[in-house]
Amino acid sequence: MFIIELTYKANLAEIDAHMAAHVRFLKKYYAAGNFLVSGRQIPRDGGIIVAVGESREQMEAIMREDPFCARGLADVRIVEFRASQRADDIQERIDGADKVSRPRRRAEKLGT
Repeated sequence: MFIIELTYKANLAEIDAHMAAHVRFLKKYYAAGNFLVSGRQIPRDGGIIVAVGESREQMEAIMREDPFCARGLADVRIVEFRASQRADDIQERIDGADKVSRPRRRAEKLGT
């Protein structure tokens, strides 16, 4: 398994200008079975992808396709690990974490 960390090097206006292409890239690799979970960091200075693949080299090749990386808008760091444990209720926890973070996101948009 891999944790992929993107760190933005460009301002958010440039990032947003390429977001649709980035989302298409993400959807391609969700459909291929490589990406499991992804989202933006808080504060919004990059993103995280949890992925599976055959090798680090495969992940590096995939990430070279990311429009953010290909256009020099973000740096990428790939961490490989062997998952040895997981929560039995992982989906419930993910769903619960999303519900908890929504009010925070609204507050961030309001500048609080």
